[in-house]
Amino acid sequence: MKWRDILEPISYQEFRHVDAWFLASVAGILMLGIVMVSSASIFLSETSYGHPYYFMTRQLIYLGLGLVFGYFMMSLPTDTLQRWGVWLMLFSLVLLILVLMPVIGKTVNGSRRWINLVVFNLQASEVAKVCMVVYVSGYLVRRADRVRQQLIGSGMPMVVSFLFLICLMLEPDFGASVVLVGTVIALLFIAGAPIWQFIGLVIAVAGALTVVAFSESYRVKRLMNFIDPWADPYNDGYQLSQALIAYGRGEWFGLGLGNSVQKLAYLPEAHTDFVFSIWVEETGMMGGLLLLAVFGLMVSRAFKIGQHAMRLERLFQGYMCFGFAILVLAQVIINIGVNTGFLPTKGLTLPLISYGGSSLIITLASLFVIARVDIENRRIEAAAGDVTKASSSPIESKEVESVPS
Repeated sequence: MKWRDILEPISYQEFRHVDAWFLASVAGILMLGIVMVSSASIFLSETSYGHPYYFMTRQLIYLGLGLVFGYFMMSLPTDTLQRWGVWLMLFSLVLLILVLMPVIGKTVNGSRRWINLVVFNLQASEVAKVCMVVYVSGYLVRRADRVRQQLIGSGMPMVVSFLFLICLMLEPDFGASVVLVGTVIALLFIAGAPIWQFIGLVIAVAGALTVVAFSESYRVKRLMNFIDPWADPYNDGYQLSQALIAYGRGEWFGLGLGNSVQKLAYLPEAHTDFVFSIWVEETGMMGGLLLLAVFGLMVSRAFKIGQHAMRLERLFQGYMCFGFAILVLAQVIINIGVNTGFLPTKGLTLPLISYGGSSLIITLASLFVIARVDIENRRIEAAAGDVTKASSSPIESKEVESVPS
């Protein structure tokens, strides 16, 4: 079997009819991301690499790779993804295991989360989250009645999630664990799992994550710093306190693009995990609310595309859109919650905004799949309309001459 037999490229005419608000919001966030990576990293780029646009250049390369890979994913019929669901899940599980091996996995800041692919470092958890959504979406279609009627119906997705959870906690990557398991539970609820079962899963997972959170001293320390970062603003509470200072500097309308003070070696990870703080410092609270509104628009349109697929009885495609939208929404909530001090510090990027190849490329791939679902929805509606039109057209009949008696 050759790739050209599997792929079904999308024409420009079809692509330009994809939900306009969805495409506009994705394009807008991508442009803001390039601007903010450039601004937030300019000091670090100059001092560490001797070039002010080192990180921006690499982010543009990642964007190019993401667009190419995204087009490849958009050229795959969603039925093919449905058939590959189990294999994609196993592939991502293998990646999570490989990243734990000393020779293969790359350690940064005490966490072993990356596989060096020369061009960029692949973060296995990013692949795992997307592949898990594809697998669970297919499972919910195959076992629809069991999920709605039996406790064991939710068993297999939760067992697989538990395996993923073990690998993620060994890295460790607590933030990705919360996002992955939370997305799986949300999909089970959307698929019609009984409410008592849903509540039970939430309580069980929350309890397990609480035990994990208090099992390591550094996690307990993060929790304490999150409660009161000003108790030790120059050591354990340094990062959060500097992020809060950025909000104070920004006030309502910001200091202006490029005028951030906190990015000048005050706020660590200013171009990755804490890029939202720099954005608010430079554009103010109004800029922060604007970015949240654009994210909200993108997620809501993704949900609408999923609902459209469900109405057309394309359940797998609908669940997949919901899952990808929930992944983005969860990461936005957690990242901004960390930046503002509402949640403990976690290493989770802001989708399409933060610097990083894995997050940008994989997120773009999932968004292009949503665009593919929208195109297929429109194809089906157009085909149904043609059939209806053909069936209602008048049938020409010949006049039959009467034979005289």
